Parts: sequence; C-alpha cells; structure tokens
Amino acid sequence: MAESVNSESKPAQPTPSADQVQPDENFYNWSTFFTILSGQASKEDQQKYFRARDLVNEESDIKRVEKQRDWLFQNSPVIRFLRDEINKLGGDINPMNVRIRRCTTSQGGGIDQDYGILICANYMRNQGHVEDTIAHEMVHAYDYMRFKVDRWNLRHQACTEIRASTLSGECRFTREFFTRGQWRFTQQMQECVRRRATLSLMARPSVKDDVHAARIVNEVWDSCFNDTRPFDEIYR
Repeated sequence: MAESVNSESKPAQPTPSADQVQPDENFYNWSTFFTILSGQASKEDQQKYFRARDLVNEESDIKRVEKQRDWLFQNSPVIRFLRDEINKLGGDINPMNVRIRRCTTSQGGGIDQDYGILICANYMRNQGHVEDTIAHEMVHAYDYMRFKVDRWNLRHQACTEIRASTLSGECRFTREFFTRGQWRFTQQMQECVRRRATLSLMARPSVKDDVHAARIVNEVWDSCFNDTRPFDEIYR
C-alpha cells in the first residue's frame, strides 16, 4: 500500500468481482513481470500488470485474508483488546463488519462510521500486515466513539491518524526495517508516524499539499502522539 494509507474521508473502494471484469492477458505474463523487475516497464504497463494480477487472484486473496481476519479476532491480543474497549463505548467491530474486498485505490483499508471496516485483500502481504491494518482502523473506530471526531476537521483527522499509526504497531522498527526499507534507528517510530499521518492527510481534498499536511500534523503532534488511550502505553 505502494504502501497503504488509511483515510476515513477517502475510503478504499471495492470493485466488481473478477467474473465481471476480464484481466488483460497481454500484461499478466512472465515477460511483463521481468520487464518490471528490471525497471524497464513504464508506469502505465506496471499498473496494467498489477491490475490484471489482482483480478486473477481476487478470489484466493479474499479467502486468504478472510481466514487471517477470523484467526486474528480469536487470537490477536491487540485486536481482542481494541474490540473490548470499543464494546465498552457501545460499539462493536467484529468479523461481520470487517469486510475483505479487492480494491483499486492504493490503500490497505479504510473505515466508514456507518458500514464498518474495509480491508483490501490485494494489498495485504501477510497476516502481520492484516493485523496492523485492522488495528489501525479499530483505533479510528475507538476515536470516533470516544472523542467525537469530526471527519471534516483536519486537526481531528491528523490526530486520529497519528494515534492509529502509533498504536496499531505498523510503525514498529521491524515493520519499517523489513518491509519499507527505513533503516534509521534514531526517532524511527516518530518519523514513520509523521510520514504516514502526513500522507493520509494529503489524500483529503481540502489539503493543499505536503507542506500544508505536515503543518497540521505538527500542530497536534505532542498531545496526540503522547495520548495512548485505550492502552496504558504504546502497545508495541
């Protein structure tokens, strides 16, 4: 999710099933794959290849991530804890409202206050990635219920993005080092959270550019990064 960015104001969009759209066989082949691998493919050809791949693998991707989702709701400490905390506020996030679909937007997932969580199966690398993504969206769900977040207030949105990236585990050192090539030790987590919160804000129409997004993140940084509720401290 490209690295995914989670955005409540611009949720990831599911697409028609694979039997409704046929993949372009001219691009989903070994020749195109090795052209991409060697850096010779155009951006357009890369997009066509990955779109065709996602169509071919749609059913198996969804089944894989649904199985991982169900296991995590039974066994993941962070998912179980966040579900309990959301229940205390009168809500519920469960496998029935965490829907798994193929998406065309470059996001791992999104949340809608009316419909629940959407996880994009074609962007999920492994079970750890699924866990981080669900946890991220569940922090958003907690914030919307606990703090009455205004979806149109950019400071509110920056704050919940900071908290979601901090508390979900997606910015822990091992995730940054092994999956994103971020090798700096000093302030690594803080830099990851700032980067991801800024990228998420940039997806909102009312944000002018990266400078505007970074300024909003900086304005709320201290209070939001240090607010670990419902955890006693940063979980991982």
